[in-house]
Amino acid sequence: MLAPDFEKTGGLVPAVVQDRESGEVLMLAYMDAQAWEKTLESGVAHFYSRSRDKIWQKGESSGNVQQVKAVRLDCDADTVLLQVHQVGGAACHTGYRSCFYREITPEGTRTCSEQIFDPKEVYS
Repeated sequence: MLAPDFEKTGGLVPAVVQDRESGEVLMLAYMDAQAWEKTLESGVAHFYSRSRDKIWQKGESSGNVQQVKAVRLDCDADTVLLQVHQVGGAACHTGYRSCFYREITPEGTRTCSEQIFDPKEVYS
């Protein structure tokens, strides 16, 4: 089976997460071989945390899991695209639907979506 070329990328590949229905980009994270396998086996997105040096399941604390509907690799097999159903409506740990909730314009920065939950109430 086709898989990311983890050797070429030093063990980690970027994983772009996209809402399957709307096409909205929800987040970018990294996967190692173990996160890749767990994702394929479970049907739920798993990633590698560089700051915590461990595998984590998206939504393990918040309940906002990502049910994987499709998995794609780019032409060089060094980037993953996960198309998901976002449970709970928020992909970002800050409580927004997408991690890309800020827009930079000539006039400055603006928030371009509503916050779905207060992270202080979810992460203790």
